[in-house]
Amino acid sequence: MANDGTAAAAYEFGDFRIEAARRVLLHRGEPAPLTPKAFDTLLELVRRRGELVGKDDLMQAVWPGRVVEENNLNQGIAALRRVLQDRRGENRYIQTVSGRGFRFVADVRIVDPTPPDTSAPHMLAVLPFGNLTGDPGREYLADGLTEETIVALGQIDPRRLSVTSRTSVMAYRPATDSVARIGRDLGVAYVVEGTLRAEGERLRVTARLVRTRDQVQIWSASFDSEPRGMLEFQRELAEAIARQVRLHLESRRLTALEYRQTRNAEAFDAYLRGRHFWHQLTPATTRRALELYARATSLDPDYALAWSGIADALCARPITGDAPPLELRGPATQASEQALRAQPDLAEVQASLGFRRFWLDWDWPGAEVAFRRAVELDPNYPFSHRMLGLLYSHVGRTRDSLPAMRRARELDPLLPVHHALSAQVAFAARDFPLAAQFAQQALVIDPEFWIGHFHLAQASIELGDDEAAERALAEALRTSGGNSKAVALKGHHLARCGRTDEARKVLDALTEQSRERFVPPCAIALVHASLGDIEAAALLVERAFEARDVHLMFLQVDPKWDRALADSRIATIVRQCGFALGE
Repeated sequence: MANDGTAAAAYEFGDFRIEAARRVLLHRGEPAPLTPKAFDTLLELVRRRGELVGKDDLMQAVWPGRVVEENNLNQGIAALRRVLQDRRGENRYIQTVSGRGFRFVADVRIVDPTPPDTSAPHMLAVLPFGNLTGDPGREYLADGLTEETIVALGQIDPRRLSVTSRTSVMAYRPATDSVARIGRDLGVAYVVEGTLRAEGERLRVTARLVRTRDQVQIWSASFDSEPRGMLEFQRELAEAIARQVRLHLESRRLTALEYRQTRNAEAFDAYLRGRHFWHQLTPATTRRALELYARATSLDPDYALAWSGIADALCARPITGDAPPLELRGPATQASEQALRAQPDLAEVQASLGFRRFWLDWDWPGAEVAFRRAVELDPNYPFSHRMLGLLYSHVGRTRDSLPAMRRARELDPLLPVHHALSAQVAFAARDFPLAAQFAQQALVIDPEFWIGHFHLAQASIELGDDEAAERALAEALRTSGGNSKAVALKGHHLARCGRTDEARKVLDALTEQSRERFVPPCAIALVHASLGDIEAAALLVERAFEARDVHLMFLQVDPKWDRALADSRIATIVRQCGFALGE
């Protein structure tokens, strides 16, 4: 069938809907995560449904005027198959014709697109600042300028200016596509482009605001300064851009922007380096981030954002790195309180306070207060919404948790952890197909993201798909570096399948490791419980309580623990934890 030419049409097939004008793929009404090129590939195939589209034609349509390798196309097709849940050999949607190309084979209905929301805010994206200094060691500074400009703009007037997340724009580094195409990809009306250059001992930052529909340059400016002058750059740039898009700047918000960052150039430099490492989300880079945040606070003891960064990194370690919570609670408390004393009206600071109260203090009402305050201070900070969603999930308030997680995904749709933790929320609500769907979406974005593999594995176990569970478990173990959650889940799965000898080997390995380093007692207890040894499981849950094992908070919502919770000893310990939240 020939291209139907309806550029702004909407297409429906199966449980999916493509909104061409909005550049979004919906699955049962929920946005599905697709990179811009994967979306272009799908849209081209759908428009030419039933027609064999040659590989060269498809690459030219998706990457016009550029020479790309065929592997780029193959990766895009593989990502589409994962999002469409088109299993190997089924070809429900995309058929591969070996050596020739691809054909979209599902029935497609052309429908009216969703009317545009005329009350929607201006959409703007800050593209990654180009590092033209010739010094790769200054890449972190260009990244930091990008991130801080996004945050500054997002705080000006969230009702009238919505700024695309850092994760989404970093896909355009370097920005080789046209501004018009980037605008269509991201669904934004304006983009900010910037470059960082070195001229002797001075740095020059050049920025311009471009309207995407016609690529007209609305505004441009250059800022020359020594490196310490960069501390004022974000505020000046944010004000100038906002004026150009005719937004009213509230004096309260401008004051918050002015004092958001330190005035110590070296501390600012260390903080930006720390953020650069923190975003890589590995144990090694997290340790490096902590070192750099600590240097920033030594240079400026009142640097709230650096203290907030320390608190977040410490609070996450019990889950991501099997770190002992009791050893982290003191330093995390100190860091979050230091941030609070320095600048209590920053969203990041309030969110860090809530993060600590949730994971390490088990003060869930206090955590809710902090997360809500963070949302009030900056509605565009996705971490606050994500944590509210998790908090509500843990007390069974699914009606509150799902919208909060959806808002986090909307604000940062290409951050895999938002989709992976949405899988956790769905799993706790016993919606195992939805949990698998969210986990698969996380892996579309980052196939190496171990938390996505973990959640896909546990959803597949509950769905009775042992083959998918074992594949996901193998990947979770490989990519997590042997995290105890993945190991314990393997033991649970083996026990559930009746492979008790293999499950006991997993149990023995965890027990042996616990003699040399901290292993969360809940991990070992889960395997005991899955093998039917409730007595041993109860003893380990008692140890978990003494160790403040953060995994205890999963017991009351995790289906894997349903049978064990029937034991009065385990149920009593969970009640003693005090996990509760008022309506």
